[in-house]
Amino acid sequence: MATKPPTGDPVQDAPQVTPPKHAAAGLPAIGHTLRIAQQQMGVTRTARTLLKVNQKNGFDCPGCAWPEGDKRHTAEFCENGAKAVAEEATLRRVTPAFFAAHPLTDLATRSGYWLGQQGRITEPMYLPEGADRYEAVGWEKAFAIIAEELTALASPDEALFYTSGRTSNEAAFLFQLFAREFGTNNLPDCSNMCHESSGSALTETIGIGKGSVSLEDLHQADLIIVAGQNPGTNHPRMLSALEKAKTAGAKIISVNPLPEAGMERFKNPQTPVGMLKGTALNDLFLQIRIGGDQALFRLLNKLVIETDGATDEAFVREHTHGYEELVAAAKEADWDETLTATGLTRPEIERALAMILASKRTIICWAMGLTQHKHAVATIREVVNLLLLRGNIGRPGAGVCPVRGHSNVQGDRTMGIFERPAPAFLDALDKEFGITSPRGHGYDVVRSIQALRDGKAKVLFAMGGNFVGATPDTEVTEAAIRKAALTVHVSTKLNRSHAVTGRRALILPTLGRTDKDVQASGKQFVTVEDSMGMVHASRGNLPPASPHLLSEPAIVARMARAVLGPASATPWEEFERDYASIRDRISRVVPGFEDFNARVARPAGFQLPHAPRDERRFPTKTGKANFTAAPVEYPRVPAGRLLLQTLRSHDQYNTTIYGLDDRYRGITGGRRVVMVNPEDAAELGLADGSYTDLVSEWKDGVERRAPGFRVVHYPTARGCAAAYYPETNVLVPLDSTADTSNTPASKSVVVRFEPA
Repeated sequence: MATKPPTGDPVQDAPQVTPPKHAAAGLPAIGHTLRIAQQQMGVTRTARTLLKVNQKNGFDCPGCAWPEGDKRHTAEFCENGAKAVAEEATLRRVTPAFFAAHPLTDLATRSGYWLGQQGRITEPMYLPEGADRYEAVGWEKAFAIIAEELTALASPDEALFYTSGRTSNEAAFLFQLFAREFGTNNLPDCSNMCHESSGSALTETIGIGKGSVSLEDLHQADLIIVAGQNPGTNHPRMLSALEKAKTAGAKIISVNPLPEAGMERFKNPQTPVGMLKGTALNDLFLQIRIGGDQALFRLLNKLVIETDGATDEAFVREHTHGYEELVAAAKEADWDETLTATGLTRPEIERALAMILASKRTIICWAMGLTQHKHAVATIREVVNLLLLRGNIGRPGAGVCPVRGHSNVQGDRTMGIFERPAPAFLDALDKEFGITSPRGHGYDVVRSIQALRDGKAKVLFAMGGNFVGATPDTEVTEAAIRKAALTVHVSTKLNRSHAVTGRRALILPTLGRTDKDVQASGKQFVTVEDSMGMVHASRGNLPPASPHLLSEPAIVARMARAVLGPASATPWEEFERDYASIRDRISRVVPGFEDFNARVARPAGFQLPHAPRDERRFPTKTGKANFTAAPVEYPRVPAGRLLLQTLRSHDQYNTTIYGLDDRYRGITGGRRVVMVNPEDAAELGLADGSYTDLVSEWKDGVERRAPGFRVVHYPTARGCAAAYYPETNVLVPLDSTADTSNTPASKSVVVRFEPA
């Protein structure tokens, strides 16, 4: 039997701490998975649902974007994927009676964990201006309210259309089409907060803002470098790929400020030997100081250049531009400065160099640990430099691998969810639909918050996600949201964004990945693109949580009809009736999607073209892959301060909190903890188990405080600390962003500690 949701928020005043684990997955993961699934779905529904996850005739996991191979295991999911599915397929329901019993002031005091545990939202809900609680509203009236607010704007650019990565290709394409027909490129998305730095760096250096490797490439690599990433929690199925690579002889280097259990040893729960013994993954762990990665890779590049025969001269000569500039910059790389920036030792770096030189096929993977710094884009460019020097782009078993953290976040960008669209995309869109898209750049996430704060934006429409919970500078962001005339959230479940609203607010409940989607033409499917450019179908198998739900494509289509009216020649009704008609239009607008409907009918879908990978052709301004030579940066931290990174717990996916434990790090029963190296703690007078306020320091002089955190002595890199988001988002200044990408610098927060 499924269990009822918690009635009260659990007390988190005294989290318990035990030593961190040194292996991931295994029997504990199986037990935890089954317990969570049973609590949310019950036994029968658990079996019926989990056996469809990531199967060719099933639905794509709503968690991360890690790809599946052609051969699928019966249980093609990880612990955190199962949690994501269980939360969506839950039998718990949030009805109008719930909202009648919980005024907005009550919801605003609840934790994200409590809100998410209440279940699926069953009907559209409306918060009128001046009201203290949401009330049920019909779909027609909901769309009329949206139309009233949007058509009253002085300019279409006063509207913001945000997209979460879970949105399907079909819904994302319609969403950006509506926004541009309405007249704005204000299409911020969750990529702005995570891999925007990757896209910016890769577009400049190799000509396409996506990774260049496939799952098979990982299996063929000689060396895999995993930098600024924790696969054991954030992309657990990646551990299976690393295990397979290790079995084939690959070496693995992990570069991270914290040791992570998943990179130490993986106990594969799908094999008896794996569960009992597991596979050691790391061959070398470089425990780098936060933000020291650019300095590390610059020195490695210098050492490669100085080693006779180490540079792939033929590749560099034929396929690259800017080599001389890199050589000149690399000469300035200094051992002493690099050791200061990284906290590493000379023998550690020399061992990493030896492994790089011994490898003919190298893949470098990374995630938020590289992308959320002021110098993030320059850091990723330096990563690309290393691969280019060794000819490791466009070769089997080699390439760049930015690991996306949300299912279909990459597909949404492919579909045109971007505030700075390419002119060629807009030209194709206009030709297909007979519209005139705006050409001026729109707002990204940070600029959207600034626009709301400054009164330049008045309506926020969010297609999924938890905008308030995911964004930086919590107090500034929430104040900005409350200035809006209308906030609209397309959602499956409750989160913090529903409790922080504009003068009026709507919650529009939608189908999830697990739900059957039946429209006028029959049963539908949607499509997604994984982290490695594979596009495939996703088909839900469960009856919808309520008869009052609409699919995301249907919501966009009906909103467009209400807002644009009969003047729009776009066949919105047909798009709602039959998603194949959407895919037909995508095939004529988006390169690589030709004959979309026929190709996606294949059980495993199809792979999108990637010129650097497929042809060693680089569609950059120079026509070649570009070396870059940015000045080396790393954070300087004043005495008595530490550099804080925000991160996830193991019971968390993005801003969704599944539980209050972080099993691999030995923390249970609470999330307000700060992990500090014992030597730093001794210098700062922070006893293990004591409580402290975290206060961030930024050049604007504003005090940003996160109160009441338990100090945990933890083996972090010296000078560094770590704590969970979204609780610590309040410490990240809105204006502290990465150069070029404007991604919040959530991994580089200078903090001091004050008594709680």
